[in-house]
Amino acid sequence: MRWLLLGLTLVAFIAGFAKALNRPPPVPFKPPLITTQDNASPTLRTRFVSTSAGPHRHAPSLVELSDGRLRAFWFSGSREGGSDVEIRSAVFDPRSGQWGAEQTVIDRPRTQRALLRYVKKLGNPVAERAADGTLHLYYVTVSLGGWAGSSITAMSSTDDGATWSAPRRLVTSPFINISTLVKGAPFHYADGSIGLPVYHEFIGKFGELLRLDGHGTVLDKQRLTHDRWALQPVVLVRDGENALVLMRHGEGGLNRVIGSSTADGGRHWTAPANTELANPNAAVAGVALPGGELLAVLNNIEANRDALSLVASNDGGATWRTLYTLEDQLAFSQRQPDRATYAAAVEAQALATDAGLVDATAFATSSVEHMCAAQRCNFEFSYPYLVLTAGGDAQLVYTWNRSFIKHVEFSRAWIERSLKETFKERANGQLH
Repeated sequence: MRWLLLGLTLVAFIAGFAKALNRPPPVPFKPPLITTQDNASPTLRTRFVSTSAGPHRHAPSLVELSDGRLRAFWFSGSREGGSDVEIRSAVFDPRSGQWGAEQTVIDRPRTQRALLRYVKKLGNPVAERAADGTLHLYYVTVSLGGWAGSSITAMSSTDDGATWSAPRRLVTSPFINISTLVKGAPFHYADGSIGLPVYHEFIGKFGELLRLDGHGTVLDKQRLTHDRWALQPVVLVRDGENALVLMRHGEGGLNRVIGSSTADGGRHWTAPANTELANPNAAVAGVALPGGELLAVLNNIEANRDALSLVASNDGGATWRTLYTLEDQLAFSQRQPDRATYAAAVEAQALATDAGLVDATAFATSSVEHMCAAQRCNFEFSYPYLVLTAGGDAQLVYTWNRSFIKHVEFSRAWIERSLKETFKERANGQLH
């Protein structure tokens, strides 16, 4: 057994060394392009992706389709890590302002058959549209142990998600190919390749970047941090050379978002450091705007996930200001509501969120089921995912009480007006 392990380690080392010697040449980032004119007035709209009661829903993501519609993905089942969890999806039509019916994209049994290996559970789906229009979906699969034993499985679609290829594993490590997870939004390089932010959880916790070609093949991998606490990186590409990475603080130390930056297209990254943004061991989302400002969505608190904010920076991420409070149940949570009081509050929140709702009973029922234990009921607004559309609007989805996926639209005009007002106040010394 000793000789076998030594042989496997040697093979892995040789494979990794050969891969390092044949790394593709670095290329600049490709920042998001605003290609259509948005003449809409300053608007902010909220709604739910799905309104049916029952399953646990978590970890949503978004991708803009070729015709301007949005497709959302999330995982859904009886509980996180359950054997019945599947990846589900729905499509939003901005012309009608309506979400279509949710559908199953892939489940555990079909993934298992395609990979020819045992699959214990599924999680965290993200998608990106390649330069040729192909939609690539990446999701987490576990065969052994917990999330630290994860690998990434990929599927592709040439018809905007109507049909999908068979699942296949991405090979991200020459040794066993485990402990690579995905959460952050993909981005593009100037040559059409895709950047996929990933993270590692086995023994240590750290962020990494995968570079994939247009067919989804791994070309290169780069480690972002060498500490043990950084998870779920999100890359905010400002231009061809400059980008900021924000990462979840996994545990220990000061509860702050971890940041790192590059000024040479990702060839080198600064040492990770705590930002001024609070982080209760929770996911972060963000985008860079064409004007240079940065937007981020996070639980900007040091404990729990019962408040969620949209924040902005106009100095490259050195300082941040709140643009909009998306959710705030801090005071309510401290009162430890009983189930009846909690259910009534959830119904009121749901009706205030979605103008199309008439009856919010399903929201109360599901939230009580997933968020109440013994005499304690909690609120949770988490795992935000933020993208910019071709028209410059910001589209956000996030988990709402582990029961629903909430969708928020910020029009380009709303963003520009809010930035102007917020940073004008800052310049005048009125906001600290």
